[in-house]
Amino acid sequence: MSDERIVETTDTETAAGAPEQQSGEHLALWGGRFSSGPSAELALLSKSTQFDWRLADDDIAGSRAHARALGRAGLLTPDELQRMEAALDELQRRVDDGEFAPIEDDEDEATALERGLLAIAGDELGGKLRAGRSRNDQIATLIRMWLRRHARIVAKQVLALADALCDQAKAAGRTVMPGRTHMQHAQPVLLAHQLMAHVWPLLRDVERFIDWDGRVDASPYGSGALAGNTLGLEPTAVARELGFTKVTENSIDGTSSRDLVAEYSFIAAMIGVDVSRLSEEIIIWNTQEFGFVTLDDAYSTGSSIMPQKKNPDIAELARGKAGRLIGDLTGLLATLKGLPTAYARDLQEDKEAVFDQTDTLEVLLPAFTGMVRTMRFNAERLEQEAPTGFALATDIAEWLVKNGVPFRHAHELSGACVKLAESRHEELWDLSDDDFIEIFRDFVPPEQAVKVREVLSTEGSVSARAGKGGTAPTRVREQIMSAKSQIERLHGMFQPKSDGIAYKAAGSLAKNEKKQ
Repeated sequence: MSDERIVETTDTETAAGAPEQQSGEHLALWGGRFSSGPSAELALLSKSTQFDWRLADDDIAGSRAHARALGRAGLLTPDELQRMEAALDELQRRVDDGEFAPIEDDEDEATALERGLLAIAGDELGGKLRAGRSRNDQIATLIRMWLRRHARIVAKQVLALADALCDQAKAAGRTVMPGRTHMQHAQPVLLAHQLMAHVWPLLRDVERFIDWDGRVDASPYGSGALAGNTLGLEPTAVARELGFTKVTENSIDGTSSRDLVAEYSFIAAMIGVDVSRLSEEIIIWNTQEFGFVTLDDAYSTGSSIMPQKKNPDIAELARGKAGRLIGDLTGLLATLKGLPTAYARDLQEDKEAVFDQTDTLEVLLPAFTGMVRTMRFNAERLEQEAPTGFALATDIAEWLVKNGVPFRHAHELSGACVKLAESRHEELWDLSDDDFIEIFRDFVPPEQAVKVREVLSTEGSVSARAGKGGTAPTRVREQIMSAKSQIERLHGMFQPKSDGIAYKAAGSLAKNEKKQ
């Protein structure tokens, strides 16, 4: 979107299938000093209605608030304000019904909506609305409104996924599984503990949205093109009508900075990464070799050639779409990095990245949550594999430490147990009492050495890790309760307030989001 004035031609071409919606005038919001309209090539390059039309509701809401500011400043009479608001209501109705939509010659959604308003209110009244505002401050405000509303939607979907994981963790009870580092058997952990490890990053993503909203909660409306306006408008009143608690401190910053859009984009990409990490585990667990989990038929697909196949497509798509979300962020940052201060047309490129991320997440998250809620774990298989791969070696080392052996030696002694068992193709619990007595002979008395068997069980291993954040059943129950409490608290932060102000009601004035 770019700046100012008006050019009129007589092109009445409409979009395919759309009815005639205007009085024969094609509008552009700039002109006057130009001897001709834009070339066909420039018009095609400049066109953005294919992606920014979804801002129409927010634009109309902003126009209502701006009209009232013009009324308070004496630039619209009470009768004119009443007729202007009626015209905007009618324009909203036509947009909602699909009766009004962009045509091929509309440069952007602002141009299209001004055309629609002039057709309803007439040139004399409709032409007064643009006083005191620029597309620069309009679009900077609209993108904030749209993102605040959709941050709320995405955040609630993330909370639903976190809740589904908590429910699975609770249902898992004391089921033990092999914990891994470097994808190698490391130590036994509760399945619930492993699942909860994916909950906390998701909750931090939601908290990031809330923190972000405190920074984006400032309206650029009233900044004009870059320097503010001279018409005595009240930006604070406009801001509050649009769900903001304050106005941007600097008009140049307000119209040209997109760090807050990039921050939203980062949070969206981070959600994609967090979901992708869980996807990778589900994909591996779902293989025949692992056999840890079975996906519900409704959330799986088959093969076009191999009848036996049952594929984890949702998890694979989530893993793939994480790359797309990261790419959107990377492209946006590359666009922003070389811009001088104040508005430049490059900023038209800020919207497609976050629109794509939002569309992606709003489709992906419900499907992924459904998959998580309905998947079933093979507890017998998990517990069978939990202690294998010498996963109890650390327990031996820590038992030795409790018996007065310095950890450096304890580590070596435990490693010697592993080496002996491995040479025999056995597990640690297969070693004899004489084996342990011989390995520990220089550090532990024989009668004490045989007691090492007390820690050679998965149940004993996980129960012993009872420190805060550990995998002991009591600690895991606590963290499930804590996470459930946080999910409830965060859900409560998205309940609308009666005054319609701030994050809890962000975007509430835009009643009907367009289906893209």
